[in-house]
Amino acid sequence: MSLIELATRRRVTVAMATVTLVLFGLISLSDLKVNLLPDLSYPTLTVRTEYIGAAPAEIETLITEPVEQAVGVVKNLRKLKSVSRTGQSDVVLEFAWGTDMDQAGLEVRDKLELLQLPLEVKPPVLLRFNPSTQPIMRLALAASGPQATEQELMALRRYAEETLKRRLEPVEGVAAVKVGGGLEDEVQVLIDQNRLAQLNLDINTVVQRLQQENVNISGGRIEEGSQRYLVRTVNQFANLEQIRDLLVTTLNGVPIHLRDIATVEQDHKEREAIIRIGASEAVEVALYKEGDANTVAVADAIKQALRDMERETAPRRPGGERGEGAAGRPAGPPEASQPGEYRIDGLAMRTIEDQSVFIRSALSDVQKEALLGGLFAVLIIFFFLRDGWSTFVISLSLPVSIIATFFFMGQLGLSLNVMSLAGLALATGMVVDDSIVVLESIAKARERGLGVLESAIIGTKEVGMPVVATTLTTVAVFLPLVFVEGVAGQLFKDQALTVSIALLISMMIALTLIPMLSSLKATAPMGFPVEREPGQLRLPRSVAEARERLAAPLRAALATNPAMWMRVLGIIAVALLAPLRVLAWLFVALGTLLMRLALLLWRVWTGFVLPQVARVGEFVLRPYESAATSYRERILPGALRRPGLVLGSATLAFLISLGFASTLGTDLIPQLAQDRFDMTAKLPAGTPLRDTDSLVSAVQSQFEDDERLQALFGVSGTGTRLDANPTEAGENIARISIVLGAGYSRATEASLTDDLREFMAGYPEVDVKFSRPELVSLSTPLAIEIRGRDLAEIEAAGRRLRALMAASPHFADVKSTVEQGFPEVQIRFDQERAAALGLTTRQIADEVVRKVRGEVATRYSFRDRKIDVLVRAQEADRASVAEIRALIINPQSERPVTLSAVADVVETIGPGEINRVDQTRVAIISANLRDIDLGTAIDEVNALIEANPLGPDLRLSFGGQSEELARSLQSLMFAFGLAIFLVYLVMASQFESLLHPFVILFTIPLAIVGAVGALVLSGSAVSVVVFIGLILLVGIVVKNAIVLVDKVNQLRLEGVPKVEALIEGSNSRLRPIVMTTLTTLFGFAPLAFFGGDGAEVKAPMALTVIGGLTVSTLLTLVVIPVMYNLLDRSRDEAWKAEGERNRQIGLIGRMFGEERA
Repeated sequence: MSLIELATRRRVTVAMATVTLVLFGLISLSDLKVNLLPDLSYPTLTVRTEYIGAAPAEIETLITEPVEQAVGVVKNLRKLKSVSRTGQSDVVLEFAWGTDMDQAGLEVRDKLELLQLPLEVKPPVLLRFNPSTQPIMRLALAASGPQATEQELMALRRYAEETLKRRLEPVEGVAAVKVGGGLEDEVQVLIDQNRLAQLNLDINTVVQRLQQENVNISGGRIEEGSQRYLVRTVNQFANLEQIRDLLVTTLNGVPIHLRDIATVEQDHKEREAIIRIGASEAVEVALYKEGDANTVAVADAIKQALRDMERETAPRRPGGERGEGAAGRPAGPPEASQPGEYRIDGLAMRTIEDQSVFIRSALSDVQKEALLGGLFAVLIIFFFLRDGWSTFVISLSLPVSIIATFFFMGQLGLSLNVMSLAGLALATGMVVDDSIVVLESIAKARERGLGVLESAIIGTKEVGMPVVATTLTTVAVFLPLVFVEGVAGQLFKDQALTVSIALLISMMIALTLIPMLSSLKATAPMGFPVEREPGQLRLPRSVAEARERLAAPLRAALATNPAMWMRVLGIIAVALLAPLRVLAWLFVALGTLLMRLALLLWRVWTGFVLPQVARVGEFVLRPYESAATSYRERILPGALRRPGLVLGSATLAFLISLGFASTLGTDLIPQLAQDRFDMTAKLPAGTPLRDTDSLVSAVQSQFEDDERLQALFGVSGTGTRLDANPTEAGENIARISIVLGAGYSRATEASLTDDLREFMAGYPEVDVKFSRPELVSLSTPLAIEIRGRDLAEIEAAGRRLRALMAASPHFADVKSTVEQGFPEVQIRFDQERAAALGLTTRQIADEVVRKVRGEVATRYSFRDRKIDVLVRAQEADRASVAEIRALIINPQSERPVTLSAVADVVETIGPGEINRVDQTRVAIISANLRDIDLGTAIDEVNALIEANPLGPDLRLSFGGQSEELARSLQSLMFAFGLAIFLVYLVMASQFESLLHPFVILFTIPLAIVGAVGALVLSGSAVSVVVFIGLILLVGIVVKNAIVLVDKVNQLRLEGVPKVEALIEGSNSRLRPIVMTTLTTLFGFAPLAFFGGDGAEVKAPMALTVIGGLTVSTLLTLVVIPVMYNLLDRSRDEAWKAEGERNRQIGLIGRMFGEERA
């Protein structure tokens, strides 16, 4: 028994299996993670090493070069880049895609453990770039006004560290909470170097005494009798007074306390960042999710935790406890609290970034587009069939396929994201294709006079193999994505899997559920009047009948036993059972009423609404009916008579499309426009933090009241980022996040960007760069690397190329890594003079470091927190270059010597940062693009360099996204060719022929004609997204040709001549081909034309498929029959003999089956 026969005979089994699959899908849907994009694993590691206070040149020599040499031999390393900045080294390792990054990380750690770095250098930290490591939510605790006091900023920082961080870290799914901004507590021990020199003491002695005295040590345990005691020393500092009273040394019997040589005060650390929300300073709280956590669920949990804190700290109300109303009910948030705003412990808190908002919006848009696509597909089906039951049968495959897909997504570990939901949206127009073909074949079998059950079986069998082949061809095109390198392979993996799963499920539904439902009208109850089942409850028709039926049990009891006790029991039974029976009658009456109401609505729907819709469909399809008649009577016969004209026209169209394709630009992946963007401003090197903050304050004052904005969030200096992106950091760097208001659009973003650029033009010394949140790439769109041997020549070439690009209107935010230097105070020692004083260069350098930068001697317990105790010279001894020259370098000597006596202290300009690629110094010029695609931008840069040569000894290469684009396009071209080959293999297996699949492959160049036309008309560039659409198109466009050629072959096996079979087969398959094409097109249309969040990724792919499928279908109906007629030279007699042989084999098989039965 075949699968199709089993489905039609075991209807309940098929129904129960379908219901089970749908139920599992619905259960799995609630457990799926919700994220913006699939989990992306970038083959990139960053080794970050901090050496506070070190200049870029020392960072390069002491840290970057040794790290590069150590990790440069790691397996599968493709590129090694580094950036040496003041106090920080970032060495970026780029591996080949597909590398096991866990293993690579272990190898890098092994190399770093063997590395010998200066003692003052912090241990290297290994970071891994991942868009999911960005904070999912950022909160701001705003100060009371623009000019907040130090005490207020310290209090805000303490509250964030002690309360918010501790309350939010336990929230499920939260991995880390990082606090930035404000003023961080620190105990400062400010040494008077003159007093220290008078006592012949060294600053290192003070550091050692603080370390020695601030200890609590366990001393074990003792037993005395039956009592056991723990022994421990308790000597940690309990307050600042104890630190001041610390005994440093004894000189001539006189104790020297710390208060005698230093000032001890609780102050704050040097500020690394100033954070502003609007015009007020603020403390930032950044929340990071765990790697596999649900972004939306974690964000909701955080908001709920904040609301709970808000209720708990709400002021007491009359008649209730804290956070309760007068009746003891939980009180809601304060009335002034708005969405995203909280008031906890009297402090105002504001949400400045919430990824879940954009994720919800983007996913909601995709869901709406999928629903609209499905609705359009169902409407198209009804217009063609004009029958409610047939439309219902076909349309049932849509929700069943989509819902069942959720179950398999959960089993494969996929999440609900823009790409997977876009895959489901794409599938909405495709999953009904197989059902349309099957039902159309069943209808044709009915037209031949077969019974309902027989036509369901035979009609499904006739198209069973084409249905399997068309589905497998579409699924097969996604297999080559395994070989796609770069971010494209990972980004579209979820989409490929969801589409493949949905199509495979729809194929099973088409071969089981559709014939089962089609055979239902052959069941007996449809042909006989409705009979009441035994035991069915009927309502009484009158009061007398009701009284009669209520008393029936009593009369029956008395008839069997007329005794008095039986009479009493009967009366009691009637009294007890009567209410139950009346209640049953009420339920039956209510059920009958509801059923009749439902039937009334159904009759209105089927008798009035559907006929009206059918009339609309009939009117809409009049052009199709006339076109079908013209195709059947004139177009196809004429094409078969004039094959040269048809093929010549198709070839000309293909060549023209290739010409237009060469004019299309190229791009990697379109950036997703979100509800925010960033502006990074780089002030001249050496700019103090307060001046950088002044710029941020000026920008916020200018745009704070702009109605287009929801919030302006500025960070001067170092922010709270935890990722591996080597972004610029320093006191001269400002980053302003512009959060757009509700109803934002790309036009709003563009106009705000232009306004900000115009405002920043008033600060010509400031470099400005605009960017969107990084989601799929950590590189700028365009990065040009200039390499050479002469550093001065590299710097000159970098400045020249930057000027050339800045003059072009197509490049924005052009930046060079060799543009600005950093002011330095260089100390150049005279070794002979130092040696004459008995000093070494290292001793002098250590003394300078301890007095200027200071050293953390120990940690002090304050409010259940550990804060640093910093020892260094007092402010007056290190406030200027003159004071640096006057530093005493030998405090333990009888004759104090200043630094100027043994060294030259020189003010100069050093490099702001040093960039290296593959252990060679380079200048990197980066830029954003304005109204131009990436490929055209590269061509323009090459033209600029050709017209203005940079130098004969310099080498130029393109990095950034252009490098990723080249690799992705190369692997996608390979995947495109492999997809065509796999489709050919599937079709060859289906047709048992090498010729007919070759004929069908001619639909692919026809599809390219339409795809190029759609891209040209829409002004889209050829990107990774477009290539994915082309690969998907390969599997879609051959479906129509497979169905057509298979029908022609069936007719030829029945003895129909070739030309007649081509005409009859094309006419027979015209309606299912048009129906499946239109349902697919209308399913894709919302993705292409309805915009919404994430449209940058969805629209180009959908447009590619729409254009390619439209043109391919129109040309397939003519070109494929012509190609079949020209290439298939087999005789009609051979086909007829083959058909007769197949029928005999089938007859023998059925005879054997009956004998076994």
